[in-house]
Order: sequence, then C-alpha cells, then structure tokens
Amino acid sequence: MPELRYAHAVNQALKDSMAADERVVVMGEDVAAAGGSFKVTRGLLEAYGSSRVIDTPISESMIASAAVGAAMVGLRPVVEIMFMDFVTLAMDALVNQAAKARFMFGGRTNVPVVFRMPHGGGLSAGPQHSQCLEAWFAHVPGLKVLCPSNPQDAYSLLVSAIRDPDPVIFVEHKGLYASRGEVDTSARTHIGKAIVRRQGTDATLVSYGATVTLCMKAAELAEQGGVSVEVIDLRSLQPWDEQAVFASLAKTHRVVVVHEAVRAFGVGAEIASRIGEDAFDELDAPVVRVGAPFIPVPFSSSLEKEYAVNTDAVSAALKKVLA
Repeated sequence: MPELRYAHAVNQALKDSMAADERVVVMGEDVAAAGGSFKVTRGLLEAYGSSRVIDTPISESMIASAAVGAAMVGLRPVVEIMFMDFVTLAMDALVNQAAKARFMFGGRTNVPVVFRMPHGGGLSAGPQHSQCLEAWFAHVPGLKVLCPSNPQDAYSLLVSAIRDPDPVIFVEHKGLYASRGEVDTSARTHIGKAIVRRQGTDATLVSYGATVTLCMKAAELAEQGGVSVEVIDLRSLQPWDEQAVFASLAKTHRVVVVHEAVRAFGVGAEIASRIGEDAFDELDAPVVRVGAPFIPVPFSSSLEKEYAVNTDAVSAALKKVLA
C-alpha cells in the first residue's frame, strides 16, 4: 500500500470520487487555480476542468447555498470551507436547508453534499482560525459529522461521505495534513463505526481527530506503570458508535473522553451523559472529560500551548479515573 500524507489522502479521495462519478463537483474559495489554502485540491482543475472544480466568490453563504441547490437537482458537490470558523457565515444553508430538506419534502429529495472544513489549533492562527465547532453540527438532526484521525480514514471516510445521500460535515484537523500513513484505496469505512486503536482492560480513552494521537501516547505511558488502557477512535461523531463505547466500558469500567474542542457542552458531554443514562451500572468511577478551557483560542504561541489539550492532561485524567 502507498504511504500518503493526510492532505494527499483527502486529495486522492476527491480524485477517485470525481473519476467514478461525473456528478461530483468541487467548490470553494481558491480550490481551483490555487489548489486550496492547504493545497488539498491541487491538480483537480487540470484533471477535471473548470466546470467541475469551481473557484467561488468570497462568500460562504453563497457557496453553501449554491451547493445545497446543486445537490437537490442531481449533483454531488464537495464544498471546501477554508477554515471551520468561517462556517458561521453559512449556517442557514447547512442547518435550515441542507439538514431539513429531505424531511420537509417527505423524503422525495436528498441533499448529497459534503462540507469539508479544517479545524483545530497549534499553528498560532488565532481565535478566528482555530476553533473546533463540530459539536454544533452534531446537535442538528439531518447532518452527519465525521472527523478522521489518520490518512486511511481521511481517504475512506471522505469516499463514503461523497457517496452518502445526506449532507455530511467532514472535519479535517489542519495539524494532521502533514502526517503520514499507509492508505488502501480499496478499503471502505462505514459512517457511524468507531474503531479500537489499542486494546486495554483497565480504562478506556474515547477520542477523535488529532487527539487520538495524544490518547495513544498517554496509553503507552500508562502501560509503563502497569495500567492497560484501551483507545477508541470514534471517527464518526454523528452518528456515533454507542455500541463500541459501551462494549469497551463493560470491559474496563472506566472512561475518559478527550477532544480538542472546548470541554463545556461538547461531544464529551453527550457521551458522558449517555453513559450515565444507559450504562451507569458498568461504571466503577465517574466519566472524566478532557477538553479546552472555556475561552477563545489564544493567538500567542506560548498561551496557545497552555490552552491546548496535551498528553499530560490525558494522563492526569487517567490517574483521576483510576484513583
């Protein structure tokens, strides 16, 4: 299998999907001639032409609305929102139109559109270019939300998202774009299915996206102290794989949920609540959440370092849940 960078895996998924289905089009700011802000769409214009790789005006509201309309009349648009922070300007098209159209029209129409958007900090990009807002969309009925942690899932999940009949929010951590891994382009990943990245018996770490790597490192450190930690990569946030998380809880009886997003009202809060409601008897300790503090992402690199979730924070959470 070839080894690809995360960004190249996304690019390959776009290329393969466009080759397989002429209805797939790519839209966004600077996605054509410039190849995207992070060069993820590089080469698509030359391969498929300006009728299928479309540079748009600088208007997220217009881009999203046009994509929803195109999807409703037969195309399969893949929209790039340059930074996840900018999706605030497209919320009506996503939340009130794309998410609800199939229900409002009695199932007679679908909206097969994918909105790609990079999130996350670590690059000193400041509070308006570093947010993790995936929990917003996981709260909206009608939207699916994916967040791959590695090149293989970036490829496979994007292919699945493009083939899906419903709108999908596809979240990519910009700090992962340079990461490398083997990619099997014949492999398929089903939306809604988590994967166990590491087997364990004493505690479970549940995560997604870039913080999966932190969890793996924390699990390795815990092993040095004789603690066996299981790591679950959710991959899909809406729907999320409740069965996989509950099965791990039944084995370890302790859970820590980790994400880069603000801790308050986040994905971790929903998972902790569901465990408390539906699997309380399996718990030997309260669920612990690890997330960012309730402040905007700092611009200063030194402040951002203190703000960000890190391996030490995950290790401290493990010690707390095992105490």
